[in-house]
Amino acid sequence: RKVASSNPRADKIIPSYPELDFRSGARIEDLNRLILEFSKHDQREYDDQRALEIHTAKDFIFSMLGMVQKLDQKLPVANEYLLLSGGVREGVVDMDLDELSVYARGTDYDMDFTLLVPALKLHDRNQPVTLDMRHSALCHSWLSLRLFDEGTINKWKDCCTVVDHINGTTNYFFSPTLVADWFYESISVVLVEIQKKPQRGMPRVEKVERNGTIISVILGVGSSRMLYDIVPVVSFKGWPAVAQSWLMENHFWDGKITEEEVISGFYLVPACSHKGRKENEWRLSFARSEVQLKKCISASLMQAYQACKAIIIKLLSRPKAISPYHLRSMMLWACDRLPATYLSQEDFSAHFLLGLIDDLQNCLVNKMCPNYFIPQCNMLEHLSDEMAMLHARKLSSVRSDPAEHLRTTIEHAKAANRLTLELHWRGSASNLPSPQSDAGGEHQPDDRLAKKLQQLVTENPGKSISVFINPDDVTRPHFRIDDKFF
Repeated sequence: RKVASSNPRADKIIPSYPELDFRSGARIEDLNRLILEFSKHDQREYDDQRALEIHTAKDFIFSMLGMVQKLDQKLPVANEYLLLSGGVREGVVDMDLDELSVYARGTDYDMDFTLLVPALKLHDRNQPVTLDMRHSALCHSWLSLRLFDEGTINKWKDCCTVVDHINGTTNYFFSPTLVADWFYESISVVLVEIQKKPQRGMPRVEKVERNGTIISVILGVGSSRMLYDIVPVVSFKGWPAVAQSWLMENHFWDGKITEEEVISGFYLVPACSHKGRKENEWRLSFARSEVQLKKCISASLMQAYQACKAIIIKLLSRPKAISPYHLRSMMLWACDRLPATYLSQEDFSAHFLLGLIDDLQNCLVNKMCPNYFIPQCNMLEHLSDEMAMLHARKLSSVRSDPAEHLRTTIEHAKAANRLTLELHWRGSASNLPSPQSDAGGEHQPDDRLAKKLQQLVTENPGKSISVFINPDDVTRPHFRIDDKFF
């Protein structure tokens, strides 16, 4: 019989290993550090000058749309735009990227936004909205103008496809492609008129381009370049009947925000299914709801998502079978699947990044990515086996060495920032006020904001005052006096 030794030297000391990723061997703390570094370089810093430039560009776009409305009174007089931080290429709305020109931050623009502009509004319904989906794939719909009054039909007839029925009636279907044609032509006409009478402080229109059904406008304001992806949409209050069952399930946002905030409205955006008719088919978009859901996602998960998005944009951009919107959907599904206490861990960004890559790879291998709001709609159903496997192999290389791909992404973000800074310095040097500049005339948006700031300075002596732009709500400037926002 063996007797246990009392000698402490006989006890083995188990070494303490750093936490590792089993698949790649990468140290988790190193991945966390790289994700944090990427976030630092990817975030846009808004000083007072940049805040003024953002505000000036936004006012110019809104004024331009006001002039478009006056051209032929097609757009609603009282309209509600949804302004999102990030362009369409960043996956802020579910639209196909195939027809979009490739723009790069730093090279083509410094900041990007998506603006949803309702061409039509149905805001007077309290019951679930039922759409005509008989001709469409799931998550898509045709839109008959029968839902609207005679005046609206007459205004928009030229942007409709016409179907004559056997019983002698005529049905007008609102056409996304014809609406986009009209919208691009109208914006072009207005911009020509605006540029005939340039005013002090007015942004420079550096590019106006039609990208499928999206109109992309790049404005130069001071030393900044702002990309606006302007999308004509149909706006609804309420909730579509096809997504009604989603409300019956449990979700990660339960108890954090109200159901009324989540289901306040939805859109039809000009995008069709793989086999759909481009001239007739619209896609359901829940962009308004996603803005609310984003409030409930932890900072560490958002950091991982942004880093993962940057990797896949570079890796899978050609061909564009996978979009950042697919990744966004998977993140929302992960929020429903995993405990909130786990997802709120501050130092778990690396685990979240690896998990998102695994989820995306799983979606590709199985060609299955359910829409978050309409789960019966598989957003990868059209993908060929060859394309799915090609992208899955690319993701496998990322999963094998996530640290190296993060370093590459950091270098891209640094390069974009350097380009922006160089242009900023050049712009600062060349934008000195001219002795002949007209101090009179109509004040531009930056003048109004400057006056507001001057008033605040006068009324609040000795206090710290700054302009705050919220990236998730850039629809208006916010002023901060010490710690109070208004």
